[in-house]
Amino acid sequence: MKKYQCTVCGFIYDPVEGDPDGGIPPGTAFEDIPDDWECPVCGVSKEDFEPVE
Repeated sequence: MKKYQCTVCGFIYDPVEGDPDGGIPPGTAFEDIPDDWECPVCGVSKEDFEPVE
C-alpha cells in the first residue's frame, strides 16, 4: 500500500497507521478512504493528495 502526501501542508497518510482520529482504521488503503475524508492537519480534500514514492 502506497503512502500519500498532502500537496498543501505536507501531511503524509500512511495506510499502516490510518487516521484513527478521523475514523480511518490502521490498514486502510488510501483508495478505500471515503471521498469526504479531509486532511487531519489542514482540512483539504482527498483530491489534494499525491502518491509518495
